[in-house]
Formats: sequence, structure tokens, C-alpha cells
Amino acid sequence: MNKKTIKDIDISGKKVLVRCDFNVPQDENLNITDNRRIVSSLDTIKYLLDNNAKVILCSHLGRPKGEVKKEFSLAPVASELQKLLGKEVKLASDVVGESANQLTSNMKEGEIVLLENVRFEKGEEKNDEELSKKFASLAEIYVNDAFGSAHRAHSSTAGVASFLPAVSGFLMEKEINFLGTAISNPERPFVAILGGKKVSDKINVIDNLLEKVDTLIIGGGMAFTFLKAQGYNIGKSVCELDKLDLANSLLEKAKKKGAKMMIPVDTVVGKEFSNDTESKTVKSTEIPEDWEGFDIGAETIKLYKEELKDAKTIVWNGPVGVFELEKFAVGTNSIAEFLGSLENVTTIIGGGDSAAAIEKVGLSDKMTHISTGGGASLEFLEGKKLPGVECLLDR
Repeated sequence: MNKKTIKDIDISGKKVLVRCDFNVPQDENLNITDNRRIVSSLDTIKYLLDNNAKVILCSHLGRPKGEVKKEFSLAPVASELQKLLGKEVKLASDVVGESANQLTSNMKEGEIVLLENVRFEKGEEKNDEELSKKFASLAEIYVNDAFGSAHRAHSSTAGVASFLPAVSGFLMEKEINFLGTAISNPERPFVAILGGKKVSDKINVIDNLLEKVDTLIIGGGMAFTFLKAQGYNIGKSVCELDKLDLANSLLEKAKKKGAKMMIPVDTVVGKEFSNDTESKTVKSTEIPEDWEGFDIGAETIKLYKEELKDAKTIVWNGPVGVFELEKFAVGTNSIAEFLGSLENVTTIIGGGDSAAAIEKVGLSDKMTHISTGGGASLEFLEGKKLPGVECLLDR
């Protein structure tokens, strides 16, 4: 990674503003139901504390849209952090107002202040310069450790870096190293698995990956657009009719590049989207009129495993079936379990639903890297530059 990290800058005795990703799920009583994002920020926070920094943390939570809403307060995050660090975390009652200024003005080394939800400020998502200056006025150094928000140019993710020396935290560094190396210099064979519903969400990813992979495995709803493009019957399966030419041109590109593109050969179909619908397995090229494809079939699972077993780098983004329904989660779970059983291979899971699928079958610790940012990792795989990374100092 050619961006500076907290190890490349003197932080001792300095006030350091750290943009974290504490956008955690909560139940109706505002109890945090999954603290992974908080846990993954601890390495950076502890390093700053061990090196005598004064630590000011900030993050968004949910979409309060520039208004102060109690249900989006970071109070539960503050108490979770206290528990995990065994150390007081003072929560400001505002973002850059009186409370934030007061708590941060006389900080001692090793103290922690958490600012209130940055999206309580109207200017945050507009990347408002005045707000960015206010963030900068609280600290002497800016650290971005929120990869999950790095694809957004907001005041707390990019704007503030115009006014302070800006470096990355350890989580951001890890994300960029794993995804960056996979894309620019993978150990081969390099296989990517792309799932999800729509081709349109993944056009640029497919396009970019076809330049780089040895094999591209397609699953999920978008497989039906590729099947339809080749003239096959797909029954009631999801399909983007306006993307058929595009699907064909991607198949063409794969041929030209010498990349293998694999599309399901059999499909588990159902009558309707429910766990107790009637279902059966059919050839992907012969899906009956009033049936809908919901998962990859046993033959496809076998072929995909065969392709994956010799891979050295695997990137997976998007489930290969409707994994939220137990009945049609077989394909996704099989792939997850198979990836977990492989040795001497780099497995990178691109956030979002694929991460949830891995989590659900309890295999997170078997993967080399699980990205914390669904949208950000997608844009990274597309070859886009991320504003929250671009704004950091170069080495």
C-alpha cells in the first residue's frame, strides 16, 4: 500500500481524529446485535493509546439524514467500546458543537472521546467545507479507518483530509492490501465468484475482473440474464431484458481474454419465493414457463468446486442463490463450506451478503480476509478510486 499509515507519523501527545465504521446493527431496544465492526477498529485505537495519543473517534450510524434522532445515537457504541477497551469513553452530545469542543479541548494522553453520529450534521454527506474545517479544528492528525465508507466523499471521510495530515488506520491498510494485491498481483489461478441479483450492479466488476481472472464463476439471479441472452428459456426467473446485449458482449470479452466464464448448468426452481414452495432441479437451459430459478443445482455445485479446488486466489462477492431462504441456501452454503476447507489459498470475501453467508455457516475464521465494506469493496473491484483512500498522504 502506498499510503501512509499511523505507523508513518508521530502521534505521541497529539490529538488524533479517527474516522471509524461503527455502523452496527441494533435491535428495537438499541442493543447492538453484532459488534464485529467495533472489534475490528480496536487494533488502531489501542495502537494510538499505547503511543500516547489523545484519541477522538467519529462515525456514522444509520441514515438520520442531517437531523438529530435519538435512535441513531452512538451511545450504545460508546458503552460497547468501554467494555471492550476496559477504559472510559466520553461521548460528546454533538458532532462539532459545544460539547465536542469542550471534551476535546483539554484532553490528556490516553483519553478517548467519541463524537456523536456525524450524519446528525446536515453538511456531512454534502462534504461541506465548513464542516470539514470544524472537524479539523478538533485535532492535529486525521486517521481514516472506515473502509466501509471509503467510497463516499463526505466531510468526515475525505473533506477533513484537506485540513490535516491524513493517514490510514490498520483496518483500512489491511483492506487495501488484500483487495489491492488480489486485483493487481494475484497468485494464480485467480478465480472470482460473482453472485447477486442484477448484472447491472456488477457490470463494471465483471468487466474489470475479466481483464485479470483466469476463471469467472457466475451465480445468483444475474445468471438468468446470461442464459436468456444466449436464447434459453428461463421461465419466471429474474432477468434484466435491457442488459441482454451487454451480457453477450461480456461473454464475448471473456472468450477474447481467454478467461473461462462459468454459468450454472442446472438450477433449483420453485413456484414462488417461499420456504415451502414446491421445488425441483432442472437444466439451466430448460427452465419451465411458470417456474422461477432460486439456487444453483447439485451438478453446478460439483463443477464450481472442481474449478475452485486448484485456485490460489479466490474473490467472492454475492450469494449464488436466494440464501435468505433455507431451502435455497444450499448452493451458497456449499460454496462457503468448500472455501473454508481449502488450504494454501487466499480467500477474500467482498463484504455484504457474502460476508453474512460465511458468518451464518460459522466459517469467518477460515477465510483469509472478509471485507468490512460491501459497497466499497465492489467499487474497489471495479477498479475505481475511493475518495476516502485517495485523500490520504502518499508514502
